[in-house]
Amino acid sequence: MKLVLATTFAALMAAPAVAQDGDKLKEVLDRGYLILGSGSTNPPWHFMDGDNQLTGFDIDMGRLVAKALFGDPDKIEYVQQSGDARIPNLATGKVDLTCQFMTVTAERAQQVEFTIPYYREGVGLLLMEGGDYADYEALKAGGSDVTVAVLQNVYAEEMVHTALPEATVDQYDSVDLMYQALNSGRAEAAATDQSALRWFMVQNPGRYLDAGYGWNPQTYACAVQPGDQRWLNFVNTVLHEGMTGVEFPFYSASFEKWFGTELESPQIGFPVEYK
Repeated sequence: MKLVLATTFAALMAAPAVAQDGDKLKEVLDRGYLILGSGSTNPPWHFMDGDNQLTGFDIDMGRLVAKALFGDPDKIEYVQQSGDARIPNLATGKVDLTCQFMTVTAERAQQVEFTIPYYREGVGLLLMEGGDYADYEALKAGGSDVTVAVLQNVYAEEMVHTALPEATVDQYDSVDLMYQALNSGRAEAAATDQSALRWFMVQNPGRYLDAGYGWNPQTYACAVQPGDQRWLNFVNTVLHEGMTGVEFPFYSASFEKWFGTELESPQIGFPVEYK
């Protein structure tokens, strides 16, 4: 019995040392900069600007974490990665954090730890300002007279018909061709991601409008390597306070810059998360 108790006591005493060895937060703080995995080719999420600097909403989420860590949002080393490298680079420890318009799925959640969401994506309908159809209700009433341009995909027709059951669907093999169809009048609307729609409107003020209807929701979150609850909790705290607390000015300025939408300030008083 004494041997068992001694062994158990020794194991308990050793446990904190093991946890300390796997402390990603301490590792990043000691290193002095955050290693962020993201892409570089998908505005407004992550892309190279005119000065060949990585920018976008995903990049700003990483900068928000760096600001919380070091008081300096630029203390980041970027790892530019393809979409299929997001999970492997976390698994091998090549990056501390991935923010790369990563859709939360149950399958992926078996391989990474997702943070709280920082954006909810969906499909929207882009219209021409001053066109024949002013909004979603007008498009729906137009029935089969309405043609919707969409990026070619095996599910494209089914996706469009979820919102506009009678519309004619024209599929294009590039986003540029889809927008050309809308500009030339060959299509009355273009179905695309809400984020891309908003970004396109920011880039072309006064030319386009949002039909005001979104569907096919999906959640975007950052991700970390599994097994380090302290690091996950820290990143979650940073994102949460960006969306609801002391860092709201940083988050809201980024949201308005990339999506053209001014967010309402979080309600003061009873925390909205618990309503």
